[in-house]
Amino acid sequence: MAPKLERVVSPGKGNGLRAAVRLRRGELVYSAEPLACCVSSKLCEDVCHHCFTRQEKLLRCSQCKTARYCNASCQKRAWPGHKTECRCLQRLLPRTPTDSVRLAARLVLASLSPSKGRSEELYTLEEHESHLSSMSEQKKQGLSQLAAMLEVYLQQEAEGRASLPSSCRDPLSLIAKVTCNCFTISDGELQEVGVGLYPSLSLLNHDCRPNCVMVFEGTTLHLRAVREINPEEELTISYIGTLLLTDERRVQLEEQYHFTCLCQRCESKDDDALMLAGDEAAWIKLKEALPGLEALKAECDWRSLSERCCRLLSAVGGDVPDENLYKLRMTDMALDACIHLGDWEEALRYGRTTLPAYRRYFPDPHPVHGVQLMRVGKLQHYLEHTQDALDTFKQAYQILKLTHGGDHPLTTDLLMKLEECRCVTDE
Repeated sequence: MAPKLERVVSPGKGNGLRAAVRLRRGELVYSAEPLACCVSSKLCEDVCHHCFTRQEKLLRCSQCKTARYCNASCQKRAWPGHKTECRCLQRLLPRTPTDSVRLAARLVLASLSPSKGRSEELYTLEEHESHLSSMSEQKKQGLSQLAAMLEVYLQQEAEGRASLPSSCRDPLSLIAKVTCNCFTISDGELQEVGVGLYPSLSLLNHDCRPNCVMVFEGTTLHLRAVREINPEEELTISYIGTLLLTDERRVQLEEQYHFTCLCQRCESKDDDALMLAGDEAAWIKLKEALPGLEALKAECDWRSLSERCCRLLSAVGGDVPDENLYKLRMTDMALDACIHLGDWEEALRYGRTTLPAYRRYFPDPHPVHGVQLMRVGKLQHYLEHTQDALDTFKQAYQILKLTHGGDHPLTTDLLMKLEECRCVTDE
């Protein structure tokens, strides 16, 4: 089959990818396996280190006490790659490596036994930019500390450094390449589970209103078009979450990826006025409260989080519209808290409140809007608001069939729920 994308030098951006053929909305453009990947350290007890599936109960590696697996089958299949890493993890106990150190180490170990299929990559690890020359001294110092940890972590495993490919010989350069080029691996509902390096897709450039989205199935990355794309048109993704003010997006992109975004959305500052709508004296209180609420969420103190969100949102009332950025973030946290507490009616109330803002800030077809619709639909379904659930699930399906594809587990789960609702409403 002829490739649907090709490498190109993009004016003002450097390397990029463009369409080699006309691409339809929802079309699968490219699928890729990671050169290396690892489960996020904050989720290492909740996610299988082989298939990246969330499970309540996981088997723990008896040697390193870090890696966890769904079952003996996953553990056995992971062993060839985990065998050497297991020794590294044991040496570091009781400390654990950061995600970037563990991912960089896996790249080094993978380079010692390269896969034959990697010759098809459009972009090699050697070609990846480290951006060290454009980094501040403070950031370089932080990366140098990670590079030192990488050397301690690998020790004997990388003693024969001369036999390593040039891309893996300099720990500082490797760590810098990893931090600038890795992707966050997420589950079907877009929740983080790990990090990975996908060399060919590192060529994709950023746009705050991209024409493609990336969705994961396990560790397999699927790139899909979300609008019609003409031959030779550049393919773009969003490197960051876009529910941010223009200046916040630009700062994040400059700090992490070392460029100033000049996309149409940033130049026009679309949505900024709406994101800051309402009485400033009222919404500034919401903004100032968010760090404390994030801390409660990180601690899983759902009761305190729910109560504080309720008080703050009630206090601002109609002085701040639901589309206000800080009110929307707080409403989302209240939704999460209510779901964890089993307060389904309140969760549904919060969920419904978010939908108009999601529709505005994540124009269809956007996976974030689709997943939010599915969350609300599940609450309606559980509370036996069957007709409402059916309508919401239909809206979600129109989005997710394009962003995730018809065969993705999340889409098939959604279709099952749609059918359940139809059966009830047809009775």
